[in-house]
Amino acid sequence: MDVILLERVEKLGAIGDVVTVKNGYARNYLLPNKKALRANAANKAIFEANRERIEAENAEKRTAAEAEAKKMEGTTLILIRQASNTGQLYGSVSTRDMVAGMADKGFSIEKSQVQLVRPIKSIGMHDVTIVLHPEVQVTVKANVARSPEEAELQAQGVDILAQMFEEEQAAIIGSEGEEPVLEPGQVVTEEGEIEPAEGPAAEEVEMVEAAPEGETAEEAGETGDEEGKEEA
Repeated sequence: MDVILLERVEKLGAIGDVVTVKNGYARNYLLPNKKALRANAANKAIFEANRERIEAENAEKRTAAEAEAKKMEGTTLILIRQASNTGQLYGSVSTRDMVAGMADKGFSIEKSQVQLVRPIKSIGMHDVTIVLHPEVQVTVKANVARSPEEAELQAQGVDILAQMFEEEQAAIIGSEGEEPVLEPGQVVTEEGEIEPAEGPAAEEVEMVEAAPEGETAEEAGETGDEEGKEEA
């Protein structure tokens, strides 16, 4: 379908351009939202007769949008959500959440003005584009965190996900410490604790006196036997 644009439309054209679009796009979006007219002879004549007024109204709306964009610049929404230790949200942050968050900051916008390709599903600092006018956009921050404390750290530039990973690795390394030194009759349980061994006590090891220098163990043993016989 051929239509006449009444305002600038992304990837289509500017005011007054005649463009060809799919019928569904024209019927469901452009025409009902008064962004275009069917490009027939009657509408072309109407547009040309009102072109100056249409362009003046568009310029006025653009100026108002630019003023609003300046007020929104630097806005950060703190959105507290439950999340796993890997940073994945139990749920998501949607366009509706962004509209509500901006309302809390004193800005009134529609869901259709929030450019969110897909819902936010992880903690962190996320850039979200707000379209105030076909020619005016502003980017705000969505600070998604599990607690106000984490949100504050993220605002300071701390990567919470990286921090959680480092803490987890440190805990793993710390739990892998050196092997415990066992005393006779002790064992290490599955929980890593040292306990006395169960069952009969270990046999005592007979201590053999070291042989004098130059004398073998066998000679020392024989000498010991002879001494024992003499004493007897």
